[in-house]
Amino acid sequence: MIRALQMIVLLAFVLSPLQWTEAARPNFLVILCDDLGYGDLECYGHPHIKTPHLNQLADQGIRFTDFYSTAPVCSSSRAGLLTGQTPNRVGIYDWIPEGHPMYLKKEIPTVATLLRDTGYATAICGKWHCNGEFNEPTQDQPNHNGFEHWFATQNNAAPRHENPVNFVRNGEQVGPLEGFSCQLVTDEAIRWLKHQQKQDSEEPFFLHVCFHEPHEPVESPDDLVAEYRDVAENEDEAQYFANVANIDKAVGRLMKTLDEMKLAENTLVVFTSDNGPETLNRYRTANRSYGTPGPLRGMKLHIYDGGIRVAGIARWTGTIEAGQTPSVPVCALDLLPTFCSLADVDVPDEIPLDGTDITAALKGGTIEREQPLFWHYYRAYSDPLVAMRDGDWKIVAHWDAPHIVTSRGKFGSNVNAETQHLIKTAQLVKFELYNIAEDIGEKNDLAKQEPERLERMKTQLVEKYQRVQSAGPVWDTDEYWKARQRPRKK
Repeated sequence: MIRALQMIVLLAFVLSPLQWTEAARPNFLVILCDDLGYGDLECYGHPHIKTPHLNQLADQGIRFTDFYSTAPVCSSSRAGLLTGQTPNRVGIYDWIPEGHPMYLKKEIPTVATLLRDTGYATAICGKWHCNGEFNEPTQDQPNHNGFEHWFATQNNAAPRHENPVNFVRNGEQVGPLEGFSCQLVTDEAIRWLKHQQKQDSEEPFFLHVCFHEPHEPVESPDDLVAEYRDVAENEDEAQYFANVANIDKAVGRLMKTLDEMKLAENTLVVFTSDNGPETLNRYRTANRSYGTPGPLRGMKLHIYDGGIRVAGIARWTGTIEAGQTPSVPVCALDLLPTFCSLADVDVPDEIPLDGTDITAALKGGTIEREQPLFWHYYRAYSDPLVAMRDGDWKIVAHWDAPHIVTSRGKFGSNVNAETQHLIKTAQLVKFELYNIAEDIGEKNDLAKQEPERLERMKTQLVEKYQRVQSAGPVWDTDEYWKARQRPRKK
């Protein structure tokens, strides 16, 4: 009898570390908005838009003041978040038009792939935009990039946020839906989560919720629009304000579900945006783009902070101390190494990560980065196209090649053979230097006042730029552009 008890105790001692490790592995919920400006939320200073659920989320955890996306444009930003690599390194140089050959290859590990392969249930609901040939066998789809369940669109909810018709669920067209996109995406996320937990409540999950809002064409519920007509300049601005408020309602439903299912204490929630806000009337249907970068310089498509610095909120009930507002620079590139660290998942050494584990920042501490944060967008609307932030300091750089936006007629409107040649060969020739901690609007270029710092950061930036540019693949775009030039059949 005593020997039997000794064996039971021994087995318990041997097995319990593994069991406790698995039980302790947290769930992850990443909520990503589309074109949400740094200043669009009440908790980030918007004077009119009410976001009570996001305010509460921030109060319960961390509201980062210096949270960055991985790029100032959507497809690139999403690829960077998923891979932990700056998007040019994985070949996603720009937003991906429908039918374009650019896509996120399954050979490049994503956070979803790494978590799935170590026992996590994975799902994505909402905007995908990491390929051009969506739901086609010619390119990899969300399931090839680690998501066991996917309910998604290639780009925008079409024809608009209300009653979209273009969702695909696990390879099957869903057809017309009734409701607004962010609520439909939330419905799907909640259904999947309840089913997953019913199937195996011990299985951890990674759920990626990607709202289409507030990207154009903006469409919002009438009752919410009515709440903002008195404070908006016009009906279009009221529609935008209501669009952000509808996101807030959707987030509230997700948080309520976590609470009701008693998942909040073991779920790290991250809320952010893919890039800065769209410019009003930049294109024909951007008439409701009333997003704001707040005090930041630039907008979406800019390499200044208005294009890449976004809202960033993290909550992990009972683990993250509530009410924090740290100014430490963090980035969506950091999610993959952080999640893998928390989930006890080894990241293969051959993956050239550009992000870092920010677990210390979640605990209110500092981060030791092996390399500064880096961005490059070859078609930026700002004059500089490349940027790097190291601590409080940010350096931006210009090309010696033509500025693509001002030379659009010559170089086209997206990735092609000519632009890829420029991406691979252009050199950095002009630099600006800003102390972001003291100059949030990037108004005071200190390049002449800080020559030693400038030279040090310039050397770092050029080296990083050259490594990234040489790593990115070249896409065969000839057939795509030939097809675009053919006359349409009547």
